[in-house]
Amino acid sequence: QVQLVESGGGSVQAGGSLRLSCEVTGAIHSLNYIGWFRQSPGKQREAVAGIYSFNSQKWDSDSVKGRFTISQGNFKRTVNLRMNGLKSEATGMYYCAGSRNSRTDTNFWGRGTQVIVSS
Repeated sequence: QVQLVESGGGSVQAGGSLRLSCEVTGAIHSLNYIGWFRQSPGKQREAVAGIYSFNSQKWDSDSVKGRFTISQGNFKRTVNLRMNGLKSEATGMYYCAGSRNSRTDTNFWGRGTQVIVSS
């Protein structure tokens, strides 16, 4: 089993920055990919960014390119999401998730951390 715990959410004004962290415990070696997802009010959950464990290759959505940066900490047990230039539409619950196989086939989810961006 894998456990993921998010932290770092909060309230920020538009244009500001936040750094989210995801701590991964348990059978981390079983994960191929760890990603961040966002659930905004009234919208479907969407993938934001992620990283492949075996080669550290990164992926991010077009909506955050150039503003959000994903990185892995020591021993790959933390996955951080640095968010710059935040816009009001970034408001939502951010979840960390782990996949054993493909980026879109998630197996484990954290409980989320709330981000509020005020304009």
